[in-house]
Amino acid sequence: MATAAARRRRYNTPRATYDSVAYDLSYTDTAARPLRGGEQTGTRPLVRPRERAAVRPKARVREAGAVSPFAVVGFLAIGVFAVLVLFSSIQLTTLSDDIASLKSDLSELEEQESYLRTQYELAFDLASIETAVTSDGTMVKPQAGQILYLDLSEPDSVVLFNDEETPVQGLNGALQGIQNILGNVVEYFK
Repeated sequence: MATAAARRRRYNTPRATYDSVAYDLSYTDTAARPLRGGEQTGTRPLVRPRERAAVRPKARVREAGAVSPFAVVGFLAIGVFAVLVLFSSIQLTTLSDDIASLKSDLSELEEQESYLRTQYELAFDLASIETAVTSDGTMVKPQAGQILYLDLSEPDSVVLFNDEETPVQGLNGALQGIQNILGNVVEYFK
């Protein structure tokens, strides 16, 4: 404790705080005089802090494993489905173009039909034809006994005899069924 008090007193003295340095003339002479062999300057060389090189952590590499046959089959299936989707989108595009051209043809044909109907009605005026034919006697109006009425209120029905196909049984029937299915699939993708 006594040494700590002595240190406090020593630092609090005017000499320790360098109050009289401004009046000391020998202090100003040291800046102008050349250095002698044993003296050192008051400046120290600038020491740069050491830079650490960035070290990448070493990644552990996993050994290559064998390719799973399920993965190969899965990728092949995805590829086949992608090709099928591409073909169906191409078919859809061509069909939509065909539909658009057919709709424009239909509208032109409807206009032509209405024009031809008006021409037909103007060419054949039934009232004038009837008057012309009945006036010279080539055609007469029907009598009451000549008129015949048909009752069409019943629905139409047709019966075909001896036109039934007997289904083929056995191996030939199975092969014929598979051919029909494959033919339908090929027709779908045409």
